[in-house]
Amino acid sequence: MATIKNVIAVASGKGGVGKSTVSVNLALSLKQQGYAVGLLDADIYGPSIPLMMNAVGQKPTTPDNKTFTPIISYGLELMSIGFIVLKDEATIWRGPMMSQAISQLLFQTNWSDLDYLIIDFPPGTGDAQLTLSQKADLTGAILVTTPQDMALIDVKKSMEAFRKLKVPIIGLIENMSYFICDDCGSKHHLFGENKIESFVRDNAINLLGKIPLHPSFVEAGDNGEPLFLSSKDELIKKLYGQLSLRVKESIATLETPKTKIEDIQVQLES
Repeated sequence: MATIKNVIAVASGKGGVGKSTVSVNLALSLKQQGYAVGLLDADIYGPSIPLMMNAVGQKPTTPDNKTFTPIISYGLELMSIGFIVLKDEATIWRGPMMSQAISQLLFQTNWSDLDYLIIDFPPGTGDAQLTLSQKADLTGAILVTTPQDMALIDVKKSMEAFRKLKVPIIGLIENMSYFICDDCGSKHHLFGENKIESFVRDNAINLLGKIPLHPSFVEAGDNGEPLFLSSKDELIKKLYGQLSLRVKESIATLETPKTKIEDIQVQLES
């Protein structure tokens, strides 16, 4: 991993906010700009990158029986537990085993000289997040939320966790921000409006962009055709192009180096 220039976490406080969709399309946008990009699916219990990247059923080779050769799809280097376990096999693992698996996917994959490695984090603030934050030498974290209060409450917890772990916050993306009617072209805020501006202001983070709720996102993900590549709607490509530029600009302003911390010790009152 010493040859990877930027390692970026894409995280959320809860599931269902479209974090994996953002990870895939952001990675493809960076790739389109000429960068070498990898995508690590760190969601051990619910890997979705193989399906979204049209790579279901592919298996990484292990040339030395110790390391993995990443899967290549749409020009991205990919790694996921979904390439290793059977499609319908449940990964019923305790925290230590899950953390070990994440470490193996991260460090035992033969990544090339990447400009960006995007890590699609699992939701929440548990063992997986702690393992990756302490071991992956993260450049920073991108937080993904939807406009609802519940999503904002949970993404704030994720933000505070990264700050305690000394991981810089690159910025926040509001996904499913609005819906544009095909018939009249009007913009509708289905999940509320004007909450994100006060959130980023109060928490001193960058608003990287707002991505609309697009009916084709679901179909594109299920078909393994990322919307950034397949969409006839140029708005999606434009928004993700702007988003990737803001990510690069935000990274350039991050304070470095960051300080790693030791394992968090929790004392419970008896």
